[in-house]
Amino acid sequence: MTAELGWIESDVERSIRWQSEAGVAPPKRVVVADDTMNADSAFRLASEGTALLWRGDFQNARQLLQALVRRVDRKPRKPAATPRDAFNQHRLAQSQRARTLGMLLIPFEAGHVIPLRRAPDVVEACTQAHGEASAPYVCSLRELLGIISAYEWRRNGVDIPALGARIHPHYGVFSPVRGEYVDLVAKAPLPAALKKASRAFDIGTGTGVLAAVLARRGVARVIATDQDERALACARDNVARLGLQAQVEVIAADLFPEGLAPLVVCNPPWLPARPSSPLEHAVYDPDSRMLKGFLAGLPSHLGPGGEGWLIMSDFAEHLGLRAPNDLNDWIEAAGLKVVGRLDARPRHPKAADASDPLHAARAAEVTTLWRLTVRTS
Repeated sequence: MTAELGWIESDVERSIRWQSEAGVAPPKRVVVADDTMNADSAFRLASEGTALLWRGDFQNARQLLQALVRRVDRKPRKPAATPRDAFNQHRLAQSQRARTLGMLLIPFEAGHVIPLRRAPDVVEACTQAHGEASAPYVCSLRELLGIISAYEWRRNGVDIPALGARIHPHYGVFSPVRGEYVDLVAKAPLPAALKKASRAFDIGTGTGVLAAVLARRGVARVIATDQDERALACARDNVARLGLQAQVEVIAADLFPEGLAPLVVCNPPWLPARPSSPLEHAVYDPDSRMLKGFLAGLPSHLGPGGEGWLIMSDFAEHLGLRAPNDLNDWIEAAGLKVVGRLDARPRHPKAADASDPLHAARAAEVTTLWRLTVRTS
């Protein structure tokens, strides 16, 4: 979001454009800080909701942020009675953590130039995230470091063994680091109906990774959809990098494109909770709206003998966010039936991290590709 940030400096009232991709409102209280600010004072002010507009050395600001991280993470967690309570406490703690750490602010001149000593050149990274900057602005150092990290991810790419290539996620687009769901799409048996009409839909394509996998598996025509402009640009970029423009078309659509296909694939957000920022929409699906919409609309978009592939984790069930039978009930209510499933265990580091507050649910998690067809009787 963009708004105005106001503060007093040298007895003069000042204001500047506030920039927050996470949609955070500008802090109401701001003090000017520099290299003389110690970590304990900074933590006290940030915890109380007072932002620190940095005027000192940039690298010292990074060190101060690391000191704030250590102090925030030192706070003990209360034991949770249920997995759902653990999830809610975890989200609350993460929100409070983000709010405190977001209080260290960095000024920018027009053109994304940071007017601080030892500041890095972030023009290209910030242009990719924000677009051009014709006027000065301020954003949090934490968000800036996220932008720099995303820029490196985009530049270097993420290795996808199922493709034998790399996918380059853009800022704000979910990175396919959870490789197990990609592997499921790469090895599931293709519907026989594709032999008559080699066409597939990839619903909510994101980076375009699943559309690319289907194309590499020999599907002649893949239509990939998304509503997010960043995702659309990202998917088109990856399709072009992989040389798959003749097979994959990326279009803006609310779930389904027009027409029918023998194969319709969807990997919706796995957790039925409200996102706290625009960047969380790939993870959280309020009231399972996308999941339910996909299931409800699938029968009218499947060609004869076609299959819908739904890729879902049961993480939400282990957290108590979704009842164990909900998914099966929604599948049945949509007039669909399950004709097969492929399962995979998570390989990400948190699944083996016993100190993680959600470890029990992560350790039990299974990701499943559900093969669905229209029920005929």
